[in-house]
Amino acid sequence: MAGIAVLVSLGVWQVHRLAWKRDLIERVEQRVHAEPVAAPGREQWPNVNRANSEYLRVAVNGRYQNDKETLVQAVTERGGGFWVLTPFVTDAGYTVLINRGFVPLQRDPGTRAQGQIEGETRVTGLLRLTEQGGGYLRANDPTNDRWFSRDVTAIAAKRGLSDIAPYFIDAEVLEPAVPDAPIGGLTVIAFSNNHLQYALTWFGLALMLIAGLGLVLRHEWRLRRPQTT
Repeated sequence: MAGIAVLVSLGVWQVHRLAWKRDLIERVEQRVHAEPVAAPGREQWPNVNRANSEYLRVAVNGRYQNDKETLVQAVTERGGGFWVLTPFVTDAGYTVLINRGFVPLQRDPGTRAQGQIEGETRVTGLLRLTEQGGGYLRANDPTNDRWFSRDVTAIAAKRGLSDIAPYFIDAEVLEPAVPDAPIGGLTVIAFSNNHLQYALTWFGLALMLIAGLGLVLRHEWRLRRPQTT
């Protein structure tokens, strides 16, 4: 009986997780297609988290520091290359990393000089949380300036950035287009949602255990019932 109770409780837990995941997906969809809001400022940073902030559509005004860009290895629908993360000094005074988008294997920014936006500009995009450690089964190597994840803290330390926001922004597609600029708007929004499958699995195992227990009890009853002559 204990085993049945455990399996049923696991199934119920997965049902609750399914409801939570569907709510999360719905909230993210609303954020992505909403009108942009101001990017969180310093006083809001402690409250920036996955539940209430990730994929929030935001806008920020300021200037790029193109001489301090960082290339992070990427694999996209356009093939292999790099994300271009560039510090952006906002009008409010703090700095935020902007993922300007994807470039192919041209590491040298001189090959895309026309795409280096100068002067005051406005960036709209999706707020993303820092990615720590590394990616593609490889750790970031700040010493050799080799990056496999968008780790805000590590990149800021390498580039000597201070007063840095604890998030980065995935920039949208530039309109009008800028020649040689990184390709924005490639954020992949996908959530694994296998909770219904898991719930059915646990409930199915519980039913099998109930059926098996029923067969055992039936067999025991047959063995113990009085024999008639």
